[in-house]
Amino acid sequence: MKAAISLACSMQAPLEQDLKDYQAARCGAVELYFGKLEQYLATHSLDALRHLLAASELETPVAAFQGGLLDSEGEARREAWQLFERRLELCRALGVGTVVVAGDVQRPVDAALVARVQDSLAQVAELAERHEVRAALEFQGRATLANNLCSALALVQAVGSDWLGLCLDVFHYYTGPSKAEDLAGLTRENLLHVQVCDLAGTPRELASPSDAVLPGDGDFQWSVIIERLKEIGYEGYVSLEVLNPRMWGVPPLQLGEIGITAVRRLLGQASME
Repeated sequence: MKAAISLACSMQAPLEQDLKDYQAARCGAVELYFGKLEQYLATHSLDALRHLLAASELETPVAAFQGGLLDSEGEARREAWQLFERRLELCRALGVGTVVVAGDVQRPVDAALVARVQDSLAQVAELAERHEVRAALEFQGRATLANNLCSALALVQAVGSDWLGLCLDVFHYYTGPSKAEDLAGLTRENLLHVQVCDLAGTPRELASPSDAVLPGDGDFQWSVIIERLKEIGYEGYVSLEVLNPRMWGVPPLQLGEIGITAVRRLLGQASME
């Protein structure tokens, strides 16, 4: 397992500062955030972005996230899918191997919705294969469908594509209806990415991503998750994703140092001196 930090942790900093500071903090790898990439590309060329990423010497294995694909309709659906294809093209151009797709279904569940979401995931997998970029479905604890690890696994398995897998976001795992036994469904093949944070003293029913703290500073029980990752031989990235506005004012250099240390400690890895 390899530690990484999401650029969304430092939402207020520009991309150039993120990469410079996370390199100085010896983070090793970053999870790219599409909003920052697209903001940079509004005034710079793709070649300039490639040069910036290469100069940072940071691994960029994953980009997050794409929403609006699973149950949208009409013009909103057309725009979401066009954006998704552009982002897949961008990931391929940058050598990013995995894109996170949000399981942001909010409609009341019936058979027609399930069929629609299943069809959408099959299309996600087909488009991902065409661009040679894997898609990782991130189940969301407040969604109406696939709000837990077990259901998300079932949807992914029904598609049966090597280009579609799961993103295990521990915030959604703990604040949604997932159970510890659901972890048994994870395999080295279907788990494409892991995102981590923690909650301290916040009831899970009321928790939002803005309440997140560094892993190990809160109430989550990590041993069962880490042990399962080790059991399946997971060799991918475990990325810090703390979407707490109170942390956005922390300079990326400082945030990178304390954040990557927290993730490495969680994984039982010694700090990189």
